[in-house]
Amino acid sequence: MNKAYAYTAGGLVLAMLGGLAAFVFMNATDDRFANCSESTVAGGANIGGPFELIDETGQTVTDRDVIDRPSLIYFGYTYCPDVCPVDVYRNGEAVDLLKAQGYDVKPVFISIDPERDTPDILAEFTDIMHPDMVGLTGSPEQVKAASQAYKTFYRKNEGGPEDYLVDHSTFTYLMAPEVGFLEFFRNDVSSEKMANTVACFVDGL
Repeated sequence: MNKAYAYTAGGLVLAMLGGLAAFVFMNATDDRFANCSESTVAGGANIGGPFELIDETGQTVTDRDVIDRPSLIYFGYTYCPDVCPVDVYRNGEAVDLLKAQGYDVKPVFISIDPERDTPDILAEFTDIMHPDMVGLTGSPEQVKAASQAYKTFYRKNEGGPEDYLVDHSTFTYLMAPEVGFLEFFRNDVSSEKMANTVACFVDGL
C-alpha cells in the first residue's frame, strides 16, 4: 500500500480543531447508562440516522445492515497521513480488548474521500487495521448524507487529483441497533478507557 501513515502534529491539530468545532454532545436521557459516560451534556444527542453506502465488496448496504450489533463508527480516509491510522488502530485495539472480555463489537470505517477510496482500497486498509473492520464508501452524495446524519465535518483541501488532504472531525461513535447513538470518543481516549466505557454501555443494553 503506497500511502504515508507517518504521524504529523500539524495534521492532527487540524483534525482535532475541526472535530471540536463541529459539536459536543451526550446521550444522557437513559438511566441505564448514567454511570457509563464522562461526556458533557450539550444540546442532546440527535446523532446517527439512515444511510446507504457501498461496502468493501461493492454491495449497497444501509445503516441497519451495518449496525447489527454494538459498533464503533469512525469517519476518515485511507490516504490520511496522521490521525486516521492512529484513531482507527486504537479502535481495533479496543475491539480486541472487548472481545477478550466476551463482548462482540464491530469496528466500522466510513470514508469521507469517495473519489479515491474505492471498495478495493478500503478492503486493503481495513484488513491492515483490524480483520473484523468494515469499510464503507459511496457516491459523494451518499457520503455527505451519512456525514450529516452523524454531524461530522470534512473539507477537501486543494491539491492534485491524487495528493490532496482532507480536514475532518475525529470522533468515534458508539452505536447500537434499535437504541442508536450511545457515546462518542475523542482521539485522546486510550483503547483501554474506550473498551471499559463500551463494556459499560453494552451491559446496559
